[in-house]
Amino acid sequence: MNEKSEWLPLVSLMAATLLWASSFVALKIAFVHFDPMVVIFGRMLVGSLCFLFLPATFRGLTYRPGDLRRLALMALCEPCLYFIFEAKAIENTTASQAGMITAILPLLVAVVARLVLKEHLSRRTLIGFLIAILGVIWLSLAAEADGSAPNPLLGNFYEFLAMVCATGYVIQLKQLTSRYNPFFLTAVQAFAGGIFFFPLMFLPPTTLPTHFSFTGVTAVVYLGAFITLGAYGCYNFGVSRIPVSQATAFINLIPVFAVILGWLILGETFTGSQYLAAAIVFLGVYLSQDRRKPSKAAVR
Repeated sequence: MNEKSEWLPLVSLMAATLLWASSFVALKIAFVHFDPMVVIFGRMLVGSLCFLFLPATFRGLTYRPGDLRRLALMALCEPCLYFIFEAKAIENTTASQAGMITAILPLLVAVVARLVLKEHLSRRTLIGFLIAILGVIWLSLAAEADGSAPNPLLGNFYEFLAMVCATGYVIQLKQLTSRYNPFFLTAVQAFAGGIFFFPLMFLPPTTLPTHFSFTGVTAVVYLGAFITLGAYGCYNFGVSRIPVSQATAFINLIPVFAVILGWLILGETFTGSQYLAAAIVFLGVYLSQDRRKPSKAAVR
C-alpha cells in the first residue's frame, strides 16, 4: 500500500465527520423555513440529481444473489428510518446535544458486530459502552428546554434511535463495499430515500411550503449536495478501504465538531453539568477503544 492510499481514506473519513457535524446545524436552520419531511425529501432529491451527472457511479457492478436484500436493508436503516428519527431529534433538542449522542455509534457498532459478525468484543469495550450510555442519559436529563429545544430528553432519545439505525447501516455497508463502488451505495441511499420520503410529504401533519426562502433553500441544497452526496460518499469510500472498527472511530469527532459549529453559528451552549456529562461520554468512548490487535474474525 503506497503512502497516498494510506492517508486518502483517513482524509475522506475526516471530511465526512466534519460535514456530518455541520448537517445538524443545517437541519436546524432548514426546519425554521420548511416542514421536516419537506427538508428530508428535498435533500434526497438534490442528492439524486447530483448522481445523474456521475454516470460512472453505475458501471462495473458485481451483483450476487442476496445483495438486493442487503441493499434494501441498508437504505431502510439509513437514510429512511435514520432521517425520520433525526428529524424528530432536531425538532426537540439542540444541534450540539444531537451531535454529542453520535459518540455512542462506534460502541453500538462494536456490540452489534460482536453479535452479528462475531467480531471480538473486550470487557473494556463493554464497560466503556455502558459508561458512555450513562453520560448520554445524564446529558439529556441535565438539558433545559427552550425555544429551540422544547423537549431535549425526547429529542436525545430520538437521536439514540437514529444511532441504532446507523449501526444497521454500517454493518450492511461493510458487507457490500467489497463488491460495489462506494458512490454507487451512496446513490442507492439517495434514490431510495427520495422514493421513501416523497409520499410522506403529503401525509399530515406535514405542511407543504407556500414560499421558498433563500436561506431555507440553501440549507436544503447544502444537505443534499454536501451531506447526502459528499459526506456519505466520503464515508462509504473510507469504509471500503479500512476495517469498519477503525472507520467508525472517526465518528467520535462528530460531537466535537457539532458542539463547535453549534456554538459558532447557532450560539448554543452547554450547562456546567452537561459539560461534565459530555466528558463522561468521551471517557466511555476512550475506555472502549481496545488497543489489542484485531482478531482473525474481523470484517474484511
